[in-house]
Amino acid sequence: MEKSGMQDKDAFNREMLEFLQASTTPFHAVAEMSRRLDAAGFSALREADAWELQAGGKYYVQRNQSSLVAFVYGTDELPEKGWRMWGAHTDSPCLKLKPKPDIEKKGYRQWGVQVYGGALLNPWFDRDLSLAGRVHYQTKDGALKQRLIDLQRAVAVIPSLAIHLDREANNARTVNPQTDMPPIVCFSGDNSDLETLLLEYLKAEGAPDAVELIDFELSLYDTQPPAVIGWRNEFIASARLDNLLSCFVGLRGLLATGNKTHAVLVCNDHEEVGSLSAIGAQGPMLKAILQRVVGDHESFERAIHQSLMVSADNAHGVHPNYVDRHDNNHGPLLNAGPVIKINANQRYASTSETNTLFTALCKACDVPVQQFVIRSDMGCGSTIGPITSGALGVRTVDIGVPTFAMHSCRELAGSEDAHGLAKVAAHFFASRELPQI
Repeated sequence: MEKSGMQDKDAFNREMLEFLQASTTPFHAVAEMSRRLDAAGFSALREADAWELQAGGKYYVQRNQSSLVAFVYGTDELPEKGWRMWGAHTDSPCLKLKPKPDIEKKGYRQWGVQVYGGALLNPWFDRDLSLAGRVHYQTKDGALKQRLIDLQRAVAVIPSLAIHLDREANNARTVNPQTDMPPIVCFSGDNSDLETLLLEYLKAEGAPDAVELIDFELSLYDTQPPAVIGWRNEFIASARLDNLLSCFVGLRGLLATGNKTHAVLVCNDHEEVGSLSAIGAQGPMLKAILQRVVGDHESFERAIHQSLMVSADNAHGVHPNYVDRHDNNHGPLLNAGPVIKINANQRYASTSETNTLFTALCKACDVPVQQFVIRSDMGCGSTIGPITSGALGVRTVDIGVPTFAMHSCRELAGSEDAHGLAKVAAHFFASRELPQI
C-alpha cells in the first residue's frame, strides 16, 4: 500500500482552525470545502448535466449547498479495485430561527428559535452569538435570488437568570427551549424586525436591489473563535468539532492523494436529525452519484464489493469527572489515537473484518488506535455508517476522534488526534490494494 505525506501537526491544526472558523453552518462548510477543492484542481459537476469523466480526473458535486461528494476518478480499473470512501456530516446541533421569529417583550426584540438536533442547551447561555445561513430574496425587477450570509459579529445573547431569582439553578436547572432560549437582539421599535434588519444587511453587503425577504435558513453560533488550548497546547476547543473535524480530515486526506485510486469523500447534511432527506445519508445522493460514475449495475456491484467505507464521526472520550459513564475496558483517551466504535445492535457498522482493515491502516501510519463500546446499561448515538452501509452494501467501519462536551456549542478534542487521523485518511485514499483477510 502507498503512503502519502501530510503537513506537520501545528500547520495542520492552524489550517483546521481556519476551516472551523469559516464553516459556521453546513452551507458555509460546503462552500469552504468547495473553495479548497477548486484550488486543488477539482472540477464542479452539476447533477442536471451529462457527465464526461476523464480517467485521473477530480470532481465534486454539491446538493442543496449543504451536502457534498468529492471524488477522484482514478486510472485503476474501478470494478476490480473498488472505491476508498470516507464519510462524515456537515451539520451540528444548534439553534435555528423559526420562520416567523420576531418576539417583542418589555421593549426588547427577541428571536424565536428551534433546537436542531440533540443540542446541549445550558452552554448557549451568556454567549456572544452571531447569525449565519442562507437567505432567499426578491429584487426590484422581480428576480428571485439566494445568498449565503454570515454576520461575523455578535448580535444576540441569551442571558441567564440571576441566581437571586432562581436559588435552585445550581441544583436542578432545566431548560425550556420555547420560553428560555429566545435570544435578545436589540430594543424593539420601528425597523427592528428580522426582515428589515436582513434587508439592511443585504443592501450593505452587495445586494442593493433586494426589496423583499422570501425565506431563510439561519442559525445562531458562538462567536468565540476556535483555539489550541492547554498548558502544553494539548487540546483544540471549538464549536462544531462534531463533525466538521471529520469533514476536514477527510478533505485533507483526499487532497493529498494522487489520481490512481478511486477515492470518494461524502459529507452529508442532516445526520443530527436522522439523515432521512434528499441530501442526508439515508437519501439517494451518494448511491446515485456512484452509479453514474461506474456506468452500469453489474460494474457497480462488483466495485462495491471491492470497496471500504470509513464512517468518521467523533467519539466520546473518557471525561475525568465522569469516569463511571464509560465501560472500564473501552474508554478512549484524548491524544491516544482514533477510536473504532463498536455496537452489538448495529448502531455502528463496524465488524471484526472492517476493524481489522482500519487497524492495519493505522499501523501502517504509526498511528495508535482505540476502541469504544457504550456501557451495557446505556444507549449510544448513531452515525451515517449503518445507513450508508445498508444503502450500498459496502463494508464499513465507524471511527472517530475522541472528544469532550459533544453537542455543546464549545467542544474539546486532542491536538494530536486529527492530524494522526488525517495521515490515515491520506494513506487510505492512496491505497491501491487493501489487505486480504
